[in-house]
Amino acid sequence: MKRYQNLLLIAAVILLAALPLVMVKRPPHGPDAKDVEIFKGADDQAKDLIGTIAPDYKPWFSSIMEPPSGEVASLLFALQAALGAGFIGYYLGCSVTRAKLQKEQNNSRC
Repeated sequence: MKRYQNLLLIAAVILLAALPLVMVKRPPHGPDAKDVEIFKGADDQAKDLIGTIAPDYKPWFSSIMEPPSGEVASLLFALQAALGAGFIGYYLGCSVTRAKLQKEQNNSRC
């Protein structure tokens, strides 16, 4: 029973991740006849909004490195997320193992 339960949970997670991507409808072209990006990042939206509110605004600084394309930027973001998740998982695993070993050591002394 547990195996089927795990398979159902995995299928539910995949469905929850894929269903919104399938159900989203592409909006019509924007006022400048360009395709509207559905999953545009919040940084770009904020930059565009600042540009409409204060057209003469000058940024305080510029990026150290500008990725050559959106795919490279996504790759770097995914790499950063994977490294962060790996570090957190490693830390939690070490902490749990350390606590378990200390508990076993304390029980063996009694």
